[in-house]
Amino acid sequence: MGTLGKDFKYLKVDKFLSKEEINLFTEYMIIRHRNNLSNFDLLQSNNRDTFFHGDPLFDSLLFTKTKTMEKHTNLKLFPTYSCWRMYSHAAVLEKHVDRPSCEVSVTIQINSDKPGEWPIYIENYNNAFNLKPGDAVIYLGTEVEHWREPLKSDWSSQVFLHYVNQDGKYKDHIWDKRNYLGEPKDGI
Repeated sequence: MGTLGKDFKYLKVDKFLSKEEINLFTEYMIIRHRNNLSNFDLLQSNNRDTFFHGDPLFDSLLFTKTKTMEKHTNLKLFPTYSCWRMYSHAAVLEKHVDRPSCEVSVTIQINSDKPGEWPIYIENYNNAFNLKPGDAVIYLGTEVEHWREPLKSDWSSQVFLHYVNQDGKYKDHIWDKRNYLGEPKDGI
């Protein structure tokens, strides 16, 4: 395991999720995808890819993984938002850097019909990561280009969790500037 330091840009983390989490999220995403009539990624996909921003289940994961992300990055982080996609055959993730709310991001492989066969590229083609279910790549989303080439298999599901450095230049992007009432508190 590495930690965020002067030269940190990205870090692969094996087994970021437990088998139980992978199973739960896989079933949840398949059910939501099969019943999806309105939430599609119209910007980066073939218009068949299910896309949900701020889904309560994955916002819960965003909260519960904050300490893990802080451990791996050696930063105090504010959560901003979660999103997830069920990609379908021929989907791509265009080469890009992220907006300020994604200063520190993690992409998590949930599952696929061919696990480990759709790499995410970070910065260049020499940095390709084939993730197995539950594996993740933590990266500085606002600084490093990342992308995926066209998906050759039938489907792949990913979760993205985004954070900002509590002491950084994007700290005002906490909750992605949403009026957010979902943060867990002691008691009700």
